[in-house]
Amino acid sequence: MLELKNVAGGYGRITILNGTSFEIPKASITTVIGPNGAGKSTVFKAVFGLLNIHSGQILLEGEDVTGRKPAEMIARGVTYVPQGRNVVPQLSVFHNLELGGITSKDQATVRRRIDEVMEQFPMLRERRNQKAIELSGGQQKQMEVARALLLDPKLMLIDEPSIGLSPNLVQEVFQTLIRLRDQGVTILMVEQNAKAALAISDFGLVLELGQTRMHDKADELLADPRVGQLFLGGHIDDAA
Repeated sequence: MLELKNVAGGYGRITILNGTSFEIPKASITTVIGPNGAGKSTVFKAVFGLLNIHSGQILLEGEDVTGRKPAEMIARGVTYVPQGRNVVPQLSVFHNLELGGITSKDQATVRRRIDEVMEQFPMLRERRNQKAIELSGGQQKQMEVARALLLDPKLMLIDEPSIGLSPNLVQEVFQTLIRLRDQGVTILMVEQNAKAALAISDFGLVLELGQTRMHDKADELLADPRVGQLFLGGHIDDAA
């Protein structure tokens, strides 16, 4: 689905990614872990067209999309759920979902997709007329994920979905991602809760100083003591 080949890039003259390379298979969950400043979120911005690429290539299903703008990436089936809360508090659940299709010229299809997405998220259907601010943190995150699905993405980039959530709500969000993977959506996730995220992932990769240090099956990374040494200088159980 996605391949980065020796990608270097950053903000202005500041380079964050220093030759990052990896491949992401279709219909899989891959979690990116690493110390603060490793370039985890920057990878997403590079893929989604929010970063200056100095060198290297980004391939989506084998096609070079290096430097394409966000609108072009959305049109190619890529959606991005950024870190933190990204809802309009005073708008209803329905109107927040509508925002996911604001770039589409076919609003009839958008409304049909809203109905289809609500079938996947019964909680949202039940609360469609409630204001977003009345939802719990986990419910708001589910709404963000649902909104990202409106354009029927092939690849979803989701950054730190567990921030501010209780352990029960984290598992609720993770189960949502598993269900989407099983429906054929490819998911690339950055997550601070490394152990829990790798436990539901197919693959994992470790970034350090803007480079890919390790890339393996998720269970292999969980069992590898080197991961703890690279991730915040401790055991992965401590880092999680």
